[in-house]
Amino acid sequence: MREPENIRAVKELGIDLMGLIFWPKSPRYVSSIPIHAGIVPNMADKDVEDSVKGKLKTVGVFVDEMPQTVVTHAYNYHLDYIQLHGNESPVYIDNLKRTLIPDILPDVKIIKALSIREADDVKRWHEYEGHADMLLFDTKCKCVGGSGEQFDWTILDNYDGTLPFLLSGGIGPDDAERVKQFHHPMCVGFDLNSRFEDAPALKNVEKLKTFIEKIKS
Repeated sequence: MREPENIRAVKELGIDLMGLIFWPKSPRYVSSIPIHAGIVPNMADKDVEDSVKGKLKTVGVFVDEMPQTVVTHAYNYHLDYIQLHGNESPVYIDNLKRTLIPDILPDVKIIKALSIREADDVKRWHEYEGHADMLLFDTKCKCVGGSGEQFDWTILDNYDGTLPFLLSGGIGPDDAERVKQFHHPMCVGFDLNSRFEDAPALKNVEKLKTFIEKIKS
């Protein structure tokens, strides 16, 4: 998300997480979002802070970024989650946590994205056990996420890890029934991105609303 009006409209749909992409090469790159967009609270305004930091959590997405840059954005945007979508190591995650917790963002959580094409790709979760707080399984492709392509979700039947995960990778408006049929005890949510866009970082609110209503029905 990036556009103020779009942010406000999507926030009203009752979503749980809102993503901000801080990778400069992405067409969805966030350089700044005004406070009045309702995603970066004015910390002097308790009502605004409460409305944003209620149920809705913010996720900052980074790709092999310098740790200090991640820390700066995490602080400035009051991030609840940091999603690492590159080749970040467990040591990188540990160092990031030591910097942020407890003095800067004591409750921040780390999501590590893993690119999936075959069963062996899923096994990489072992590397991040005890380091990341959550995983995100995305489609392996030449780009870094946002490809609109899906992988074979049955591969995840073999996931016996201890980390909860988000399912990503090309989920679109026509996939509501498929999503409803997907069951895994460690799946805690679904990532809706490129196939719900009218343009990069501009979500189609009606498509999202219809999809969410179908999922919840």
